[in-house]
Parts: sequence; structure tokens; C-alpha cells
Amino acid sequence: MAGKSANRRQATGRGTKAQVATSSRRATWPWLVGGIAVAILAVAVVLVMAMGGSSGPSDGTLVRANGGSWTNISADTLATKLENKDFTLLNVKTPYIGEIRGTDLYIPYNDLVARADQLPTDKGAPIVVYCRSGNESAIASQTLLDLGYTNIENLDGGMNAWAASGRSLVQLNRS
Repeated sequence: MAGKSANRRQATGRGTKAQVATSSRRATWPWLVGGIAVAILAVAVVLVMAMGGSSGPSDGTLVRANGGSWTNISADTLATKLENKDFTLLNVKTPYIGEIRGTDLYIPYNDLVARADQLPTDKGAPIVVYCRSGNESAIASQTLLDLGYTNIENLDGGMNAWAASGRSLVQLNRS
């Protein structure tokens, strides 16, 4: 009987079409799921880039760290902020190689704790920190957080980014 039933389905074509439709639906699902996955990935990449996840210089990128966060800013943003300066500009580059005009303090990043008495007494006072490339100033930003400071900005790319933006550095007699 099973043989007659199978022959009848083949003869009428109903079984074959049903099998093809089921097979076709099964073949569509992987493509559909894959397409959705690609779309989700694309949206995620766009969101990460929009939130400052790119590796290049950024403006206003929040950096989460132990005990708080700081914000990376661009050379252009720092230049604008310097027009109406209301913050402490801190150079932490070791050894001293020059500085941005308007710098208030030069304290090597690895001396911040020992020289904390030279920093603003108000832990909420705005501080913009920089070095040559951004590495030492990132360490200094974490040290400032450890010291209790809460309003920290870091010049993304440091003096290199400042000079690359067409701005000059000055040499003072600091040690």
C-alpha cells in the first residue's frame, strides 16, 4: 500500500510539489537568518563608530576607567577651549619636550601623586591633561581619578595631534 501511495503522489505531482515547497522553505531560512545577522552587525558597527569607537582622534569620547571616566578631546576642541580658558592645562610628558601655550602646570605623569599639592584643591575643577602622544596622559588621567578628580579631559593624540593641526608648541625653562 505504501508503494501505491508513493506512486500516486508521483503520478499526480502533489507529493513532489509539497516536497519541493518544504525543501525550498528549509533552504530559505539560512539565507534569511544570515541576512538578519549581517544587518544587525552593520547596525552595531555604525553605532560603535557613532559613539566614538573608531581608532582615530575623536572629540568628546568618554573613556571609562577605574573609579570614573575622562573625556578625550581633539586639538580643535582644546584650541576653542583656550579662547575662554576656565580650566587647568596640565602637561605630563616625561621628559619635558615643550608645551602648548597656556599650560598651567608641568608635572611628569609619574610624579602626580608626589606633587598632588600643586593640583587644584577642588576635585571637581576642570583639568585638561596632555603629553606627546596621549599614552602618558591616559595614565595621568587614571592617576587623577585615583586622586579623586572628576572633571578630566585628555588631549587625544597629545602634542603630536596639536602640531599636526597646524598649531605650534613653545619651549619654556621647566624641569
